[in-house]
Amino acid sequence: MLVLMDVTATGAQGSFPWLFTAVYVVGFIAAVSIGSVAWYNSKRPPGWEDQERPNIVPDIQTDDSSES
Repeated sequence: MLVLMDVTATGAQGSFPWLFTAVYVVGFIAAVSIGSVAWYNSKRPPGWEDQERPNIVPDIQTDDSSES
């Protein structure tokens, strides 16, 4: 028990995992960005059919001829 307490006390002196946290932050920002683009390129929710697409969202052209 004392060995575990000694390892925890000496190993965690100001060493916050910044890189680990940065990966989560960058991943969250990427997920929100990709999700926003996907949502804007999907069908419009009820009540939003007449709204224009924001300029920063790219327009993705789909091939509708493959559907039968």
